[in-house]
Amino acid sequence: MIKSNSKSLVSKLSSPKGYSRIFFNATSVLAVLLLTLFSLSSCAKKDSGNLLSQIKNKGEITVATEGTWAPWTFHNEEDKLTGFDVEVAKLIAKKLNVKPNIVEVEWDGIFAGIDSKRYDIAANGVEITLERSQKYNFSIPYGYVKTAVIVRKDNDSIKSFNDLKGKTTANTLASTYALMAEEYGAKALGVDDLNQTLELVLAGRVDATLNSDVSFYDYIKSHPDANLKIACVTEGASEISIPLRSTSDCDSLLTEINKAIQELSDEGELSRISIQFFGQDITHK
Repeated sequence: MIKSNSKSLVSKLSSPKGYSRIFFNATSVLAVLLLTLFSLSSCAKKDSGNLLSQIKNKGEITVATEGTWAPWTFHNEEDKLTGFDVEVAKLIAKKLNVKPNIVEVEWDGIFAGIDSKRYDIAANGVEITLERSQKYNFSIPYGYVKTAVIVRKDNDSIKSFNDLKGKTTANTLASTYALMAEEYGAKALGVDDLNQTLELVLAGRVDATLNSDVSFYDYIKSHPDANLKIACVTEGASEISIPLRSTSDCDSLLTEINKAIQELSDEGELSRISIQFFGQDITHK
């Protein structure tokens, strides 16, 4: 029986049709394998082009922040980076089940870094503006603040935003506050951080500076004798949000960040952190 089968197999292999049939079957199997590998490769490429997938694969999300703007992002007495935005970023990373890689960078490098993909997101008290929303996607807001015009106590020449016309202010260049000052006709002098702006105001080298009202109150808490006051504030509150690139590869990350912020709000974590750093809850209108 075995001998008969052997002859049969030899007979098939010896015939051109036998070779052809075996070659055809092997080629078919190879084609299926190659097609499967190509499909898997395509899926891998598709996943690797998704920012959320990249973050999950690395196990960390890269967050840009200044580190020089208390109480949003600053170094405490132990020189540890902390602040409202820093702690919110850490909690968002925890919700995404990844580690936060928080990188300190000057304000004018934050958006450039997002554009060049050096940073995945930013957490730096970023306000949603019409101009920014045309270029970037923003998460749901996690904070609301008003913009204040800060002057010396003996300065009565500025009582409204319209009084900024022809005046000189100090602010971080390209910031919301510098742009607003220029919109009202002021000349904005570029500086690095809030302390520098207030020092220039105190020295009389500039007429005013624009900043969030909560940042001013935080400064006064540490400098109760400072010769400064708020001349006026905006009527409406600005929305603080997380900016991302507006490309489709960031869509799933935006969805997860929105989910994380909403959960942190529902759990009371955002309110807790806000009260810790601002002494009040700025997470609701």
